[in-house]
Amino acid sequence: MHAATAITNLIYRYAELMDAGQLDEVAAMFDHARVTLGGGRVVEGGAAMLEQWRAFVRIHPCGTPRTRHVITNPILEIDEAAGTASCRSVYTVFQQTPELPLQAIASGRYHDTFECVGGTWRFATRDYSMLDYIGDLSQHLLLPVG
Repeated sequence: MHAATAITNLIYRYAELMDAGQLDEVAAMFDHARVTLGGGRVVEGGAAMLEQWRAFVRIHPCGTPRTRHVITNPILEIDEAAGTASCRSVYTVFQQTPELPLQAIASGRYHDTFECVGGTWRFATRDYSMLDYIGDLSQHLLLPVG
């Protein structure tokens, strides 16, 4: 698989797992990553991310957050010889619940870096601090944001 495809698949797989409420699996994608959260706080590894998501993300009775993460505009820069890459992308989170009609609830940017280890690309860093637009997050997050 080409590096660009492998990397964008990682980004899209993150969204797919998050929307399915599979927090354990999405956290495993960050086992070797350093993640910058809002306020500049940094956590490392999948276990730390799983703890964050369990504290913040509302899982509805259906077992999912009832969201759709749409990730667009990926701008990839890949150094295959070094086994490193970076990607800037835009995300928009949509949500619908019995209490909330379908709507965009958040939009921002991801800045990610990747490394290729043993022929497999994985997340090295993610910057979650660029939340640009905040809608009604009351049915998505357990704690206030903004």
